[in-house]
Amino acid sequence: MEVIPAIDLRKGQVVRLYQGDYERQTSYSTDPVAVAQEWEQQGAQRLHIVDLDGAKSGGQENLEIVRRIASAITIPVQLGGGLRSLEAVERALEAGATRAVLGTAAINDPALVEQVVLTAGADAVVVGVDARDGFVAVHGWTEGTELTASGLIGQMQALGVFRFLYTDIARDGTLTEPNFEAIADLLLETGATLLASGGVATVDHIRRLAALGVEGAILGRALYEGAVDLTEALSTQTLT
Repeated sequence: MEVIPAIDLRKGQVVRLYQGDYERQTSYSTDPVAVAQEWEQQGAQRLHIVDLDGAKSGGQENLEIVRRIASAITIPVQLGGGLRSLEAVERALEAGATRAVLGTAAINDPALVEQVVLTAGADAVVVGVDARDGFVAVHGWTEGTELTASGLIGQMQALGVFRFLYTDIARDGTLTEPNFEAIADLLLETGATLLASGGVATVDHIRRLAALGVEGAILGRALYEGAVDLTEALSTQTLT
């Protein structure tokens, strides 16, 4: 199982939101490139980058920063936020991302997801499943839908997607614990390859996610506030 540090970008800074609330932001650094280099130096094998401005606006507000990060490190980057057209995905991959994380587009434009799978390959696609009380939210988590997490995964699997990023919005940035029950249910119901995000606060949480069978755990606030040591967390990768 991979342990993947997250870099959430807003107005050029590394930040975290509490439960996806843009009004409840904590800023950690004004130098995202240095942060990325630090995670690589500590042993990270992949980075997860989110353009929070893009997630809300539908644009690519921090693409140049992503480009600078990708050129400054040697490990792969997956990028989400604002990728709602084939051109946007192509720009993200051209900027150095190896995986495009599609969230809102998976709900509003399934044909786009299918097109990206066909043109870039399934391994370059991650569909973000951002859920609040079991139902998917879009547009930077600001709008709810009536589609369940398992329902979205099933629809996307039919289009050739095999990797999904599940985030329980109520746990994100809270340092409580992941929604282990929901994750286990999704794995059982769908058989999908899952990355898990939201609520990780201890190395034991990472071990429990590994035991469930997730492919990767994405860590944000726990790393930035010292609740989890990345080196220790990376040692759990041998569990799966």
